Amino acid sequence: MLQKVDVVVFDFDGTLSARDCNVEFAKYCMRHSVRPWVYLPLIGIAAIVRTVRPAGIWWRQCMRRFMTPDMVRRFAPDFIREHRRERFGWARERVNAERAAGRRVVCISAGPDYLVPELVRDMKFDAVICSKMDAKKPWKYKKLCWGANKVVSLDEWAMRNKFIPRVVRSYSDSLSDMPMMEIAAERVWIDRKTGLRITR
Repeated sequence: MLQKVDVVVFDFDGTLSARDCNVEFAKYCMRHSVRPWVYLPLIGIAAIVRTVRPAGIWWRQCMRRFMTPDMVRRFAPDFIREHRRERFGWARERVNAERAAGRRVVCISAGPDYLVPELVRDMKFDAVICSKMDAKKPWKYKKLCWGANKVVSLDEWAMRNKFIPRVVRSYSDSLSDMPMMEIAAERVWIDRKTGLRITR
């Protein structure tokens, strides 16, 4: 019989870090390459579709359609070094405190696998779960880790490690994470601009 294990879950963008890594990486690419500018009409259409279907994958892929493996290889390392400065000051201390209390700590993010794991590598999470991208087409999702999919991904990780997750606390800045927050005994909402705890 599988044992229950206490788990604390952290979102990344707007929760541990002040800015969305997807958006910021796109801006970084635009500063260093002409290619993203060619895709602006498609990005504009995707932005309109987003207002109608915020949970959709099509518009997300269109937003990133300019991305190539070479761009990820050349731009991601420097971007990651820059973006780490956006991390909220309390983040590392809180993660360490949760671990010291004997809980598994997990980062679950809709961000891509070519950014998020490296952005939090120094924080020593027990698991970093994020969106899986096609390495040959880094604009294309193999698995989107967003909304209810975060809960599914957490359960899959726990099953692979042969335990049942008992989520004692969940940190997020976004209502899109409500499925993840609802399975937690305590919900901690973060202001995405200031990093301060807020009440919802």
